[in-house]
Order: sequence, then C-alpha cells, then structure tokens
Amino acid sequence: MQELSMNVLDVAENSVAAGATLVAITLSIDTAAKRMTLTITDNGRGMPPEMAARVTDPFCTTRKTRKVGLGLPFLKMAAEMTGGALSIESTVGKGTCVTAWFTLGHIDLAPLGDMSATVAGLIQCSPDIDFVYTVQADGEQFAADTRELRAVLDGVPLSEPSVALWLREYLAENTEQLLQKENAV
Repeated sequence: MQELSMNVLDVAENSVAAGATLVAITLSIDTAAKRMTLTITDNGRGMPPEMAARVTDPFCTTRKTRKVGLGLPFLKMAAEMTGGALSIESTVGKGTCVTAWFTLGHIDLAPLGDMSATVAGLIQCSPDIDFVYTVQADGEQFAADTRELRAVLDGVPLSEPSVALWLREYLAENTEQLLQKENAV
C-alpha cells in the first residue's frame, strides 16, 4: 500500500468484519515532536493475546479465502521505515486499538493519501456503523461523529448519495484546512 489512508481503510474494514458498532479513526500531528500518529479503535470482538501478538505476521490471518493478511504487516513496515512503531491492544469481547506512529519529514514516510475519502467511503459502505473521525494538529482539532450527523439528518441515511457527497466534501475541507494550516503533512 503506497498511501497510509489505504492502510487505515484495511484496518477499519477489519474492525467492521469483527462486528464493531463503533470505529474511531484518529490522525494526530505534532510538528514540534516530528510525529504523526494514526489510531484505529473499535468495539468489535477483539482478539486473544496470542493472536494479537502474531497479527503483524503476514502468514497469520483469520480469513478463509486466502492464507495471507498484509494490512497490518504493511502498516507496521511503513511506520518502522520512518523510525516509528506499531502497537496493538486487544481484549476479547471489548475491541481492538491499533496505533502506528511515524516520524514526520522522514524520507521514507509514505504519503498520507486522501483520508477524508477513505473515511467517507467507510461511512457510506457501512452506514449502520458509527464512525468517529478526528484530526488533531498541534493543539487544534476537527472531529466528525456519525451519531451526531444522524441526529441532524433525522432519518436520512448516511448512504444517500447527496449526503455521501456532502460528507466527503465536509471531511476534506476540514481535514485539509487543519493540515495545511499547520503545514503538517
């Protein structure tokens, strides 16, 4: 995966497959510390400790259709190539938290990609799941919560094409504004 947003998509799709009803995706930038952190947290079924310890091995997968799983190994590799790291915390019956941090400005830092399109696509494809998307940059924050959006839309589904288009533009405008303001990524 050449863009980090595609890694986020893969991990979030794993959350959906794990039965999550709430997925939180956070992009955090600290330019002074030269650190970017991506966190995907869910309330899905979680993993036993032995599976969580092996999940970054490409030959460890729960899929029945193929014998390899590359999403987390690629995310781990992308983080480590910048001097960063990946951690996974998971509890059976409670959920999983995947955190990857990267060194900003490192020559091997993969492009972030279109996070807003990734999140908007996740919301549109899984309209019954709650997503919280947060971007933090040097003390400023933007957050979008599908629970709040549903309350405002009063019965109009998030998968409705005009809502999906508005949502993508809304996420893009606020994400870009914050990241460009901080000249973060």
